[in-house]
Amino acid sequence: MTIVAGMADAVGYITMGGVFAANMTGNTVLAGIDLAAADYVSAWHHLTPLVSFLAGAMIARVLLRLLRSPVVGLLVEATLIAGVGFLNIGEESAVMIVALAMGIQASSITAFAGSAISTVVVTSTLARTADAAVDWLWPGAGAKPPTAASALLMTLTWTGYLAGAVIGAMLVARMTYPLLVPAGLLLVVLLLELTKPRPTSAA
Repeated sequence: MTIVAGMADAVGYITMGGVFAANMTGNTVLAGIDLAAADYVSAWHHLTPLVSFLAGAMIARVLLRLLRSPVVGLLVEATLIAGVGFLNIGEESAVMIVALAMGIQASSITAFAGSAISTVVVTSTLARTADAAVDWLWPGAGAKPPTAASALLMTLTWTGYLAGAVIGAMLVARMTYPLLVPAGLLLVVLLLELTKPRPTSAA
């Protein structure tokens, strides 16, 4: 999932006018820089994806409440990402669609192995990784040391995002429709979600 977000951010930034599709913090900072320079058009381009991202997150939340499963949200996300490259639309509309998809991803699955982890930003994950490292090296009074699996998961989150950004940048130079790759990865995630064992209720 973090590889998908890294790819979407890299491809969006390179091909859609220097705007992030998943990293809303980055867009907010770039909009602030544009506003300080009185470049209101560029500021608008950096702020509009926030609206799409928020809408996507809300859609995912509604779907989770109705269906109690992230499958439909992830399928919608994969469809949006795969299809946007085939649409004859401008850069701003394209990044809005990808930002919508990233908002859906951000709220579709928020916990892995019992740990709350975002798959579309890594800043808070890095902070939690630092917390876990200190707690593991220097256990505090009453503090429960993090599990190895939790620490590994947080480390893999950042690594996956970086790898996705590298792969996304490389795909832009080699493919006409680079977002087909993260869409395919999402289908793998969907397959894993559909085939994972479900808890059985006691009779």
